[in-house]
Amino acid sequence: MKRRKFIVSAAAAVPALTLFPSDLSGMDRRKAPGLLEKRSLGRTGEMLSVIGFGGIVVMNATPSEASERVRMAIDAGVNYFDVAPSYGDAEIKLGPALEPYRKNVFLACKTGMRTKEEARRELEQSLENLRTDHFDLYQHHAVTTLEEVDTLLGPGGSMETFIEARNEGKIRFIGFSAHSVEAAMALIDRFDFDTILFPFNFASWHAGNFGPQVMVKAGQKNMGILALKAMAKGPWPEGADRSVYPKCWYEPLTTTEDISMGLRFTLSHPVTSAIPPGDENLFRQALELSQILKPLDPSEVISIKEKALNGVPLFKV
Repeated sequence: MKRRKFIVSAAAAVPALTLFPSDLSGMDRRKAPGLLEKRSLGRTGEMLSVIGFGGIVVMNATPSEASERVRMAIDAGVNYFDVAPSYGDAEIKLGPALEPYRKNVFLACKTGMRTKEEARRELEQSLENLRTDHFDLYQHHAVTTLEEVDTLLGPGGSMETFIEARNEGKIRFIGFSAHSVEAAMALIDRFDFDTILFPFNFASWHAGNFGPQVMVKAGQKNMGILALKAMAKGPWPEGADRSVYPKCWYEPLTTTEDISMGLRFTLSHPVTSAIPPGDENLFRQALELSQILKPLDPSEVISIKEKALNGVPLFKV
């Protein structure tokens, strides 16, 4: 059997409900009054807020707007910030806004470059843009194909820059984000990553069998598990008015009930933190709801599965 077919077949063989509802007793969880819960990040020794700040929240914002949004997050207890060069001017806007709080937050950045030299250039530029001398976490961004995995881990690949930068003190931890099961599974197998950033979403989990097999493998290696797309409903329907949420390439969950459901589904798993969509209003809603989030009960597990199976998943195996 060819390697690609084997990975896909093995992934599809994992039952979609293997991990749900999950036992979170293996995670260190702490909550101060009025602030977000914090959870342990795998084997790193770090504690991150259950809601993270995605850099797109400040993309195209004015300096004062960026500062206000960062301050709002800090006041709610957010200590995990994630950004990437591909997010428009987000790095340039986030750097000054985050500077007063930098020593007290966990700053993650990413690169989509797959070669050593390109990744080094992007790393150095990101450090300058973010006004920092190091990243707490640096990630290979949006890895999707096995060819990309081979390139970034091969001779002259971007991983060489990551390892050198870690030795130089410019990176503390190494991770990746992935948009396919096969890429995620291959990366976990081939390098001892500290973290994974992956779409763990109720609809993709149930209707696409996309996520449970990755979570199992990441958990087996005690990686820190970070979540994308907890608040995604699915692909934009044909003819939908996307102008209401121009920063979202997918249709987001928008009602209080649905946002709560999406976040609770994701955070009922051994996920350290979930990053809401880049829309500033949806991010604000996530912060407000996160204060009252609790694990799902058995009846809610069934209703969420039914809701997922009646929709269209954003990702599927």
